[in-house]
Amino acid sequence: MPPPVPSLPRRVARTLRTSLFAQVTCALVLGIAVGKLWPGFAAELQPLGDGFTRLIKTIISPLVFCVVVVGIAKAGDLKAFGRIGLKALIWFEVASTLALLIGLLAANVVQPGSGMNVDPASLDSSAVDAKTGGGSLPSTTEFVLNALPTSFIGAFAENSLLQVLILACLVGAALLHLGRTKVPQVLPAIEQAQEIIFAIVGFVMRLAPIAVFGAMAVLIGQYGLGVIETYAKLIILCYAAAAFFIALLALALKALTGLSLWKFLRYIREEMLLALGTASTESVMPRVMQKLRGAGARDDAVGLVLPTGYSFNLDGASLYLSIGTLFIAQAVGVDLSLGQQITVVLVLMLTSKGMAGIPGSAFLALSATASSLGAIPAGAVALLLGVDRIMDSMRVVTNLLGNCVAVFAVSRWEGALDMDKAKKVLDGEEPVPAQTAKEPVSEAS
Repeated sequence: MPPPVPSLPRRVARTLRTSLFAQVTCALVLGIAVGKLWPGFAAELQPLGDGFTRLIKTIISPLVFCVVVVGIAKAGDLKAFGRIGLKALIWFEVASTLALLIGLLAANVVQPGSGMNVDPASLDSSAVDAKTGGGSLPSTTEFVLNALPTSFIGAFAENSLLQVLILACLVGAALLHLGRTKVPQVLPAIEQAQEIIFAIVGFVMRLAPIAVFGAMAVLIGQYGLGVIETYAKLIILCYAAAAFFIALLALALKALTGLSLWKFLRYIREEMLLALGTASTESVMPRVMQKLRGAGARDDAVGLVLPTGYSFNLDGASLYLSIGTLFIAQAVGVDLSLGQQITVVLVLMLTSKGMAGIPGSAFLALSATASSLGAIPAGAVALLLGVDRIMDSMRVVTNLLGNCVAVFAVSRWEGALDMDKAKKVLDGEEPVPAQTAKEPVSEAS
């Protein structure tokens, strides 16, 4: 006699109890409802999302350090690690420049700011200063110097990923140089620390639905849904350009590795939904690293390419910056020549590389671009204040997928990708890598 089929309420309850994807989806819907109905109360929920992000950030630096050190030591080839880094930088530059060019082309064709006839004198430029905290983007020299650690502990205390990466490379190189006979206990200790960190990730991820609920309630409560109507043309253009760029990523991934981006997106659907809910790719970096390793990418490739991409490969931000610059120019009635648009690309190629982790970095980059052109009033950047938060979803999805595709592409290029394992995992023929700390796992996984 076949076992009885559970009733619908029981199946729903079981799915909510065991599936992180279902929990985050429900939290997303509830957050939108609370933000719409009780915007005053929603504003008080900001600490829910911020607290979760802080917990995740405490994990990222030690996790990146452990993964990179173990990857170098196990690969046993420092030259290969150097090649991975060089190939990653080449991929990042090509991808981000392509994103900038697509953004400029889209803005020229659609003209999202034409007809607005905005008087720059009527804009409150002090609002931009408040958004950016009066900061500025680092110069190229400052960016390079800031990537070099001043102390071992300081790199972790300041949560500077590039500094941690450099330290990890040095430690991994030292382990290779000394050999396991001279320091036999160091590598096992780092591997054990890595397992502890992944266990902590499992604990923290239990709070993900609460974080998504708080973040979405604050977003809808603060900005409402009306802003979408005001900036509809710009929003639709940005999301359409991002969809086109992601389609190009899918074609590139298929051509280089034979893997399907759609299947990979299904594979990381929980992480993607969480990133969307919290408007942060950092919140899912530990889990995405784990998923990429589980899908056949070698530890050293994952450990170097993904964290570096968070600073050097901001494809979604590049799209937004190029479209935003032309939108502002069109809104205030400035017609940019071809030479000025080429200048836009060159300036954004530099400024977009120093954006990660800087408050209001998009506005700083836009202000720097406007200043370099000399034709757009810097205060006109305030036009984007109302819509910037709505663009987070586009930037998050494009940045995250861009960096994941980079990991697969560079891994394949270097021969650091287990193709059989990758295809089996993405096809569902092998189980998703075991979650730590008894974390909820989707049945569909």
